[in-house]
Amino acid sequence: MGVKVEDFDLDRENTWCPGCGNFAILDTVKKSLANLGLPPNEVMVVSGIGQAGKMPGHFRVNTFNVLHGRVLPAATGISLANHELKILAIGGDGDGLAEGGNHLIHAARRNINVTYMMHNNMVYGLTKGQVSPTSDEGLKTPTTPGGNPVAGLNPVLMLLGLKASFVARSFSGSKEQLGSIIERAIQKPGFAFIDILQPCPSFNKVNTHGWFKKRVFDINEEGHKPDNLCEAFQAAMEWGERIPTGIFYDEPEARPVFNEVLFGSQEQPLLEAELNPLDIKEMIKEHL
Repeated sequence: MGVKVEDFDLDRENTWCPGCGNFAILDTVKKSLANLGLPPNEVMVVSGIGQAGKMPGHFRVNTFNVLHGRVLPAATGISLANHELKILAIGGDGDGLAEGGNHLIHAARRNINVTYMMHNNMVYGLTKGQVSPTSDEGLKTPTTPGGNPVAGLNPVLMLLGLKASFVARSFSGSKEQLGSIIERAIQKPGFAFIDILQPCPSFNKVNTHGWFKKRVFDINEEGHKPDNLCEAFQAAMEWGERIPTGIFYDEPEARPVFNEVLFGSQEQPLLEAELNPLDIKEMIKEHL
């Protein structure tokens, strides 16, 4: 019969605000998993704190909700323990770039076998709209009433600088593009990063759905080939009246994922490996 979108459905009240981009992202993720033929029991979704972090509670998969900013360490551990799972890591721009920024750096550097989807609404949505690392310069928030004094961080540029295996950006209002990117990212061995632009209708009155819709364009439709890192950097530099989306970089020559580097030729997941505890009694006696 195959895997259907309905296999991921849960009958649970959803408390996201009307117009939140998370609704479209959730629908697209479920459709992408079904298109790839991945049943719920083969998928693990790790999430942090924030509106994005609530997402795993709204569809049927294995889930693990962790502390703020600690999504990727948990995803790394799960990947090392059971590399047969398809692991999706989910968090907001605050979760991923402020509290979790250091973990993001090392997850990309190590090339852990995880698809990381960063829901980027350019504010802290759960805690009522404080400035976030991606907030545009001049944005007025409860913590920057005079306007954000610094330019927002460009996560795509950051991940390209870390030479992540797969770097992309999409918009929650471009569901067809987002779905194709998610499917390709999940199939990519190693660390795949997707910056998902989305509106926060309650607390970000500047970067609205309409604001994004007027600006986003697909770099791949305009001829960008994602196999050239230098050209990816050039494409990612643009931000403002035109905002590039699409696949910026897809590493053409696959490098080993962290599991392979750490465990060598071990074929079975760590959770199925034979337990061979070390007897340290004689070692202790030698030092007494």
